[in-house]
Amino acid sequence: MELFWFSTIAVLWIGYFVLEGFDFGVGMLLPILDGDPAESPDRRRVMLTTIGPHWDGNEVWLITAGGAIFAAFPHWYATLFSGFYIPLLLVLVALIMRGVALEYRPKRSDEAWRRWCDAGIMIGSWVPAFVWGVAFTNIVVGVPIDADMEYVGGLLGLFNPLALLGGIAMAVLCLFHGALFLALKTGGALHHAARRAARRLGIPAVGLVAVWLLTVLSQRSSTGAWVLFAIAAVALVLSVLLAGGRERPAFLASCVAIAMGVASLFAALFPDVMPSTLDPAWSLTHLNAASSPLTLRIMTGAAGVITPVVLLYTGYTYWVFRRRISVEDLAEAHG
Repeated sequence: MELFWFSTIAVLWIGYFVLEGFDFGVGMLLPILDGDPAESPDRRRVMLTTIGPHWDGNEVWLITAGGAIFAAFPHWYATLFSGFYIPLLLVLVALIMRGVALEYRPKRSDEAWRRWCDAGIMIGSWVPAFVWGVAFTNIVVGVPIDADMEYVGGLLGLFNPLALLGGIAMAVLCLFHGALFLALKTGGALHHAARRAARRLGIPAVGLVAVWLLTVLSQRSSTGAWVLFAIAAVALVLSVLLAGGRERPAFLASCVAIAMGVASLFAALFPDVMPSTLDPAWSLTHLNAASSPLTLRIMTGAAGVITPVVLLYTGYTYWVFRRRISVEDLAEAHG
């Protein structure tokens, strides 16, 4: 049961980064793809409309992943959320800022209000993407944990050079993923601008992610992790090659790259859930950090009922809002 829930948590994080990744990317791209001043308001509105039906549902994956860690691996949850308190607080504040800005942006029509909301959306997209890269780098490589399963490092130790590289790589990958999503979901001039952005971001994304994952995996070697990394690398390169004109396969390849990249991190992490850099014997593993077998069985039964429902309504939402939209569509809707 411990292995099952470790794998389930990995799947939840994969779903979060694949789906929320393009949300973050769209928010980051607001000032980059907004065009000339005359087109800027309409372009930004179209960009936000592409994620409007999905962004809050995508965040459910994060809430579920956190809840699953709390219930299935309480020692992991306690050590992670106490040791990473400040970075996770930054993520929480940024996500709140982003959610409020997305919800309240349409409530007033003056441009000053919308510029403030756009700033909140951009900050609320950049900060989580960067901090998640920092956090997962530290989780996989290891942090100072003592014999009592407590984090004994400092805040600055979390922002080490490798972790900063992870943050930058994750942010650029989300930018690329968001550009591909916009190229797939928009039409007209914005579509062409998003496609150009994807082509320009592709090579930096490949380079940064490759260096980051190669460095992390070299410190936590695992045959399975290397296989997953190879699949991720091929998929990411393929998405770059297809970004010039085949948006759907390019976006799907990007989804596979993110999924396999995150999976490689969890494969490298296993059997630990938080390795200790002080003494390997003090590491939190999927066994010593787990809840009781009864708790895990109850969770499994509940997940078996709820998960299919969540997957069905998520898939239905994407099917309903599958068509492209453009600035011209907005003009027709309000013409």
